[in-house]
Amino acid sequence: MQKLTCALLVDDDSTTNYLNQLLINRLQITDKLLVALNGQEALELVKIHCNEATPDCPALILLDVKMPVMDGFQFLEAYNELPLPEKDAIIIVMLTTSLHPQDVDRVQGLNIAGFLNKPLTKEKLNDVLKNHFDRHLPE
Repeated sequence: MQKLTCALLVDDDSTTNYLNQLLINRLQITDKLLVALNGQEALELVKIHCNEATPDCPALILLDVKMPVMDGFQFLEAYNELPLPEKDAIIIVMLTTSLHPQDVDRVQGLNIAGFLNKPLTKEKLNDVLKNHFDRHLPE
């Protein structure tokens, strides 16, 4: 499988980040994996790595909904204001522990690829790769 050039994990839980990093590295999905502990850190990483179209700009952002400092929704609102050349090419998938109807309604108007329930699994990542990147994990 052709790897993604870069992916970004955004979650305030260090254990979740650790497990997701292990899974993504084991599946060899990307050459570079960035990690942010909240939406503000993620926004700064996107500004740094995506100001110009470079391989360090994440092709995929896995974004937690509930975080301190800046939550997933606040990140998306700020992200949508950024003047990035490749913004439309970045796939954003929100990760959540529950699909609260209010959150689902709130996200309908935002430019994201969808929701995934935690925990992240090989099957869920494979679906994201198939649906958004036309790639498949090896059997």
